[in-house]
Amino acid sequence: MAVFGRITGSFAVGVALCLSLAACGKAPNNPYVETAQDKKLNTLYTAFTARPKHLDPAQSYTSDEAEFTYQIYEPLFQYHYLKRPYQLEPLAAAEMPMPVYLDETGNVLPDDAPLNAVKTSVYTIKLKRGIQYQPHPAFAKDAQGNFLYHQLGDEARKYSSPLQFEQQGTRELTAHDYVYEIKRLASSRIVSPILGHMGDYVEGLGELSKTLQEHDKALKEKIQKETGSAFPPATADLPWLDLRQFDLPGAKALDDHTLEIRVNGKYPQFIYWLAMPFFAPIAWEADAFYCQKGFIENNLVLDWWPVGTGAYMLTENDPNSRMVLSRNPNHRGEPYPSEGEPGDEAKGLLADAGKTMPFIDRVVFTREKEGIPYWNKFLQGYYDTSGVSADTFDQAIRASADGDAALTPEMAEKGIRLETSLATSMFYLGFNWLDPVVGPGNSAEEARRAKLLRQAIAIAMDWEEFSQIFTNGRAVPAHGPVPPGLFGYEEGEAGYNTQVYNLVDGKPVRKPVEDALALLKQAGYDNGIDPKTGQPLTLALDTTGGGPGDKARFDWYRKQFAKLNIQLDIRATDWNRFQEKIRKGNAQIFFLGWNADYPDPENFLFLLYGPNSRAKTAGENASNYSNAQYDAMFERMKTMPNNEERAAIISQMTDLVQDDVPWLFAFVPQQFGLIHEWYGNVKPNDLARNSIKYKTIDTAKRDQARKEWNQPEWWPIPVLLLALALFIWPAWAAWKRREQAMGIREDLASTVANRTGGKR
Repeated sequence: MAVFGRITGSFAVGVALCLSLAACGKAPNNPYVETAQDKKLNTLYTAFTARPKHLDPAQSYTSDEAEFTYQIYEPLFQYHYLKRPYQLEPLAAAEMPMPVYLDETGNVLPDDAPLNAVKTSVYTIKLKRGIQYQPHPAFAKDAQGNFLYHQLGDEARKYSSPLQFEQQGTRELTAHDYVYEIKRLASSRIVSPILGHMGDYVEGLGELSKTLQEHDKALKEKIQKETGSAFPPATADLPWLDLRQFDLPGAKALDDHTLEIRVNGKYPQFIYWLAMPFFAPIAWEADAFYCQKGFIENNLVLDWWPVGTGAYMLTENDPNSRMVLSRNPNHRGEPYPSEGEPGDEAKGLLADAGKTMPFIDRVVFTREKEGIPYWNKFLQGYYDTSGVSADTFDQAIRASADGDAALTPEMAEKGIRLETSLATSMFYLGFNWLDPVVGPGNSAEEARRAKLLRQAIAIAMDWEEFSQIFTNGRAVPAHGPVPPGLFGYEEGEAGYNTQVYNLVDGKPVRKPVEDALALLKQAGYDNGIDPKTGQPLTLALDTTGGGPGDKARFDWYRKQFAKLNIQLDIRATDWNRFQEKIRKGNAQIFFLGWNADYPDPENFLFLLYGPNSRAKTAGENASNYSNAQYDAMFERMKTMPNNEERAAIISQMTDLVQDDVPWLFAFVPQQFGLIHEWYGNVKPNDLARNSIKYKTIDTAKRDQARKEWNQPEWWPIPVLLLALALFIWPAWAAWKRREQAMGIREDLASTVANRTGGKR
């Protein structure tokens, strides 16, 4: 009976499981556990792959961090969401300012004053009134006006989130907050990546940096002496540094709603920087609040918990799994644009014109380390948008009749839309100008040989093949340092790289390898042989990565150099070590990319400007390229308006670097985005990174799709029941036979006992 009891018990469990599945109204694969209140909110579901390292606007500079910082912080300006070419418009500022140019004596100059005549450019910026910070304990005060949480002492260690504080406060944004942030760029406690660049432009910023370094050095020595410690205290252990006590001539608040910024010389691109979070406001109260001892132990710091005036605020921060942005209840609201490009209205992008943003209440970011789970959840409707990886490309995209990318029927049937755009980005293979082999060396002959070597490699590197293999063709060849979409980019016959391509039937075709081998021979490396060693020339490529997924790419690099009988030594390392080698000028050849900070060709052309050398001045010229002719043209071009004269200079600069080959111009990536039909107001925009406030979600349509796409499969239940029955039947039959046999034996024994009188 015990055996049959166990069997029938298993059957009961199986039946109960089937019944529970039948009674379950929620899709069994729903990855979100949400409260009843969460379900009432209009929520966008998306994913992130890279863990954001910095959320402090003075430090943050990567695209994965921008997903958060641009939604939380508000610089003075932003890019119009719909218009192309990209156009700046006021955000926290009341209007667009016009710079006033001054000479050495402070006299006002005309707008077209020559570069060498302008000593200072003055920007006077009026702020909108009534802008409020998000709720935050840094602003909370008692009835007497004293801050509640600025002197917590040991109590600080029990907090790990600003949301844990009972009292939250706010205040109005002022011009002083922008001044405070600009001063923070100079602080050695923060290490802003733009200090080197901005230190040359914002009047007095470089000097302030030195002052703050000296201040902290003296403070550390004082503390060390007072404590008798053998070592000075760590920077993180220093008390709060009130930057209000330090003067900065280049940034002043003329009153609470008027900001003055003074820039050395004439730098028209400076206004673009004012649209980046580097120049977002930081309230001194927030800085002081987060500098309390004990907070850093639980990551309760500004770099982890931002404090802004934007449409959203961070309410959940676990960068290893999930991050959540929620609507800032103090946000003033902004009107959705009422105009855009031709065709935007037909696409429905102007349907919400004039309505108050933001439209979405909450954004849930889930970290996805693998592409396939992300893709599957997108197809199930649990993510509202997705990119297209190499693994999912064939499932999502097919070539249309005219050769363009189009959705597969399976995607189209789900109502999914495809959005494509060329990124304002450039990828390149750089040569280190300080290297004795690939750089110009110390003589005209060494320079000639190195140039021929670089030109040969430029022909051999088949970036068209690279694009087909590693990007599914989602890239266009790069012919110069300015990507498509920016002023100065030349299309067609005028823009192709004559050093690398021949023009065939009006289209550029890569030159044959034989041409590269001829150049190599002229360089003294006949058939790739180094005359000094008698062996194939060996060059080194520094890059990041080294995992299994990178092997194919590394093999491809080696294959390209092997066309010239050159051996390529690939030195793969992590990002920090790679950056260190670039900073010191120790890399020979390297692969890098650049995303546009602002829509001006200067933002790419300055990457080859000699005085911006990474090794010599800590600038962004990672190749350490130096050409006096190029530098002179750059200095003239950078302050000019977009006219024919400027275009002609950019063309000459492009010709020069095509011949010099400090870079192998690789490709400009093409972005593919898949959008569910319930996700509205989506238009690719590489520069308007504060774009979530413009988007809409039709939650009813999404809920319906999730139900349809995630219906439980009921057919296994009767199959399971039948399988259980078939499994139980033999056992039951055997048990029945055993019982019957036992009954017969008992009857027989009873009969025998009766006949023998109970004797055997």
